[in-house]
Amino acid sequence: MKYDYLIAGAGLYGAVFARQVADRGGRALVVDRRSHVAGNVYTRRIEGVDVHVYGAHIFHTNDEQVWTYLNRFAAFNRFTNSPVANYKGELYSLPFNMYTFNRMWGVTTPAEAAAEIDRQRREAGITEPKNLEEQAIALVGRDIYEKLVKGYTEKQWGRSCRELPAFIIKRLPVRLTFDNNYFDARWQGVPIGGYTAMVERMLDGVEVRLDTDYLAHKAELDALADRVVYTGPIDAYFGYRLGALSYRSVRFETEVLDTPNFQGNAAVNYTDSDTPWTRIIEHKWFQFGKDEAGRDLPKTVISREYSAEWRPGDEPYYPVNDQANNALYARYKALADGEEKVLFGGRLGQYKYYDMDQVVAAALHAAERAL
Repeated sequence: MKYDYLIAGAGLYGAVFARQVADRGGRALVVDRRSHVAGNVYTRRIEGVDVHVYGAHIFHTNDEQVWTYLNRFAAFNRFTNSPVANYKGELYSLPFNMYTFNRMWGVTTPAEAAAEIDRQRREAGITEPKNLEEQAIALVGRDIYEKLVKGYTEKQWGRSCRELPAFIIKRLPVRLTFDNNYFDARWQGVPIGGYTAMVERMLDGVEVRLDTDYLAHKAELDALADRVVYTGPIDAYFGYRLGALSYRSVRFETEVLDTPNFQGNAAVNYTDSDTPWTRIIEHKWFQFGKDEAGRDLPKTVISREYSAEWRPGDEPYYPVNDQANNALYARYKALADGEEKVLFGGRLGQYKYYDMDQVVAAALHAAERAL
């Protein structure tokens, strides 16, 4: 065997695993069907702006091991995620906080906001939320659900909120304070110079073959290594023999604008059902509107995001972890457990929503066990 590990996928999981192999003196070959490394965290510089090509990625973590590890490969800026919700021209703060409640109801104290939420919760008669709609109303009341949750969520997932599991909305912060920081993680920011440069440093000294589809050349690639780390869709690995898992995909419309400021914020979510896109990202604000020399950038780059049901040929982004898909994944997981030479990892390989820090932690732990 020429390599100790063949790693299919040059995203965060694959790059971290490859780095660990190399640091232990092993040899890894990384292949990726795309023409670049970094997977969905790939950034490309346009007009001095590090554009998040596959959607916004803001790193945040409470895991000191993960934070220390990534700082080997990048310095992070102090970007704080404070998205804005746009409902038919009305602007609200996200996460839901006192600014949101004041704008929605005119309340000025936490006690008034809590009382209004409690009134709407009792009026809805919800005690044990059974779906996303009930969970959202229990958290923030019907007014906020109808304006700021329902339309956005149903565009994003392509399903009624009554058909979605309650746990999806539990990740959304609700605060009776004026704190606009979406994440409460100890460490937060975006790599200075972009994610691509960070991943390239991870892969320094590791052989990488781009434009190489692992599944299309599986037999010859498998023959090169003792073991395989696979980070693609688990159902694709098995040729969809049990049926296709459901994913949500995203289409991006990106354009350069000859203006220094389009929307004044990195992320604006469009929460009404009539607007076809879910949000607009203005990438320059992830770096405070400046280039690496600290100069103001004269142009801006925006991306409109459109959510859609995944079809073969699309990029799968988000697993649809409802009861039926989780049951199907369990059957694929049983097949995967029988592949003694192959380790399945990452969001697609494990059919699980992961934040970036969770991906890094999972790869570090998997490499520790394997090596």
